[in-house]
Amino acid sequence: MIKVGIVGGTGYTGVELLRLLANHPQVSIEVITSRSEAGMAVSELFPNLRGHVDLNFSEPDPDVLAACDVVFFATPHTVAMALVPELIKRGTRVIDLSADFRLKDVDVWEKWYNTPHTCPELFGQALYGLPEINREQIKSAQLLAVPGCYPTACELGFLPLLEAGLIDPKHLIADVKTGVSGAGRKANIPMLMAEISGSFKAYGVSGHRHLPEIREVLSQYSGQEVDLTFIPHLAPMVRGIHATLYGRLNEDVDLQALFEARYQNESFVDVMPAGSMPETRSVQGANVCRLAVHQPQGSDTVVVLSVIDNLVRGASGQAIQNMNIMFGFEETTGINLIATMP
Repeated sequence: MIKVGIVGGTGYTGVELLRLLANHPQVSIEVITSRSEAGMAVSELFPNLRGHVDLNFSEPDPDVLAACDVVFFATPHTVAMALVPELIKRGTRVIDLSADFRLKDVDVWEKWYNTPHTCPELFGQALYGLPEINREQIKSAQLLAVPGCYPTACELGFLPLLEAGLIDPKHLIADVKTGVSGAGRKANIPMLMAEISGSFKAYGVSGHRHLPEIREVLSQYSGQEVDLTFIPHLAPMVRGIHATLYGRLNEDVDLQALFEARYQNESFVDVMPAGSMPETRSVQGANVCRLAVHQPQGSDTVVVLSVIDNLVRGASGQAIQNMNIMFGFEETTGINLIATMP
């Protein structure tokens, strides 16, 4: 049994962590923090957790957090870096769901997040937590950066093709749609359901903060810098990401066999039968990424369809998957859930 703390418990990823960890047989949730809701019972804000989480929100206290075996940061970007150095110094393991430690280059991070990073010395220590590429390193990591939701869907879709050298890394396109929960739990008029219902729009066309993360990971596995056009869209749904990924093939291979072989031992990647069209509702509430690979009209274009739940496989579920690996638990413990339909 390990002791777990959560910093930032009132957002969507925070409550998703609580929902999943409450039924984890190897976890004791010791503390859940929120400066704005300190003193309030968790079940008062999130009635779905009544009878499952008997804690009150509290102010972040480094001494209390350092007594935990692992601390999750479910906070907005730039918040974790204020507390993480102290916890690392005390030997507490940290799993950060924000973008504070995802990139390897501090200058790139500061450019995209438009603020100085307060602990750049930890960049070299942070490990990128995509289990399908870093499983062995995750076992011994002290500071782990959970991939973003868009990057998770895109990277899992492109990786088999780039690893095998089958597509031109200079001509990659990611056309991706997400639900409104990806923007976080805050008052934001463009994200209100009344504003987006019955509508659909692109955003971040000139550049999105997840772009350098995706480029960095894909370049690592391509062996050269990739050129990726990444266009996110806001869809009128609460949860889910659907990524349509395009690449230009440089040889003719059995793409279905390639994907099945790459992910055959992965519990949380489902390569669907040839011709499939994965739906976002098929992964709602689950930690799985469903993939389908197509070669329309036998052309030199490969199309990969990738769907995830942005709050689970794209955030909290993947964070717990990493925790399971770090502490030697069965990787599926507490997160081997079936999606909710309808």
